[in-house]
Amino acid sequence: MSGNGDGNGNGSMRIAIPTRDEKLTAHFGHCMEFMLFDVDRAERSIKRVTRETPPAHEPGVLPAWLASQGADLVIAGGMGRHAQQLFAQQGVDVHVGAAEAPAMSVVKAYLDGRLQTGSNLCDH
Repeated sequence: MSGNGDGNGNGSMRIAIPTRDEKLTAHFGHCMEFMLFDVDRAERSIKRVTRETPPAHEPGVLPAWLASQGADLVIAGGMGRHAQQLFAQQGVDVHVGAAEAPAMSVVKAYLDGRLQTGSNLCDH
């Protein structure tokens, strides 16, 4: 596990959600901020939430930046294939097709195994 994962099996990880007004946005590359959730998967609990303003949207910048922020997983509505490949190279998992909803609800649904994802909302 990359990022915050400590490798001892306790299930800690950092989930990044592209947001606007604390809601998941449809296109991750054009969000106002990222909410970063430090979670414990074993306890299915959120331990800490931070907000970060991303750097300017340029090809390849956000995957490296989020990896440097310790992200293990990105949940987004839509994301281009190239960005998904760059995240994979950084060891960051990606779930696309999540509906616009409060970021806290998205993370709780993921932790409870109820996260519904549909089609990737991005076509590039």
